[in-house]
Amino acid sequence: MMHTDTPDINFLSKKAKTLRIEILKMLADAGSGHTGGSLSAADIVTALYFYKMRHNPKDPKWIERDRFILSKGHAAPLLYAVLALSGYFDRSLLKTLRKLGSPLQGHPCSKMLQGVEISTGSLGQGLSIANGVAMGLKLDGLKSRVYCLLGDGEIQEGQVWEAAMTSSHYRLDNLCAIIDNNGLQIDGYCCDVMHIEPIVDKWEAFGWHVIDINGHDMKAITNALYEAETIKGKPTMIVARTVKGKGVSFFEGKVQYHGIAPTQEELNMALKEIGD
Repeated sequence: MMHTDTPDINFLSKKAKTLRIEILKMLADAGSGHTGGSLSAADIVTALYFYKMRHNPKDPKWIERDRFILSKGHAAPLLYAVLALSGYFDRSLLKTLRKLGSPLQGHPCSKMLQGVEISTGSLGQGLSIANGVAMGLKLDGLKSRVYCLLGDGEIQEGQVWEAAMTSSHYRLDNLCAIIDNNGLQIDGYCCDVMHIEPIVDKWEAFGWHVIDINGHDMKAITNALYEAETIKGKPTMIVARTVKGKGVSFFEGKVQYHGIAPTQEELNMALKEIGD
């Protein structure tokens, strides 16, 4: 089980660095995929899998596990990398991303890969699914928690706000959602496509406990995940302020790298910058 009571910030930071390296390598091998949003959420997902979540790679269906739902399913390379590093499957499989016959599809498929809780990719649906899972856990008397990662462009979807009302109405305090708020979506800046601020005020108005953090500050992330677990009677939303393409200077804050994989030359430059 990966859950630990005290976060080792140095350990987690190193894991996040390794996670970014694996993401970049598999995307370059595939020649396609989503770079920017996979890198921006790497610190968040590292903290979940190597600090907060209770899960067991040797028993992926362990009934008391915490559940992670990647609502922004296009960030599949991020999920695959953290599952491999956690021990759900051999890291060599990462080289098969998006290749014919590989279980590592462009969006996560729960039928093809252990460790993937839910098949995702159609944006706007993940929080609704998370609600159902959280309700089911409560009905079964389990103390397991549900974590759902959304994109900031994704919360332009109306279904997200229907789900937000549901989470609050049913007092789903075993649910913690996280917004990877990197400010960019496939068509440009979120504020130009469909303005989503004030995010904090909106989620509070929908009855959520909201924590606003720097999504690349590992201490802030672990503190927020700890705080979320102490909140009773309402769900928690962590608004993680992040940078698209974080970790590679020439990818950072550039919308063109939303859905484009690095070339071999870019990969070599990126690995040198990260320190591989």
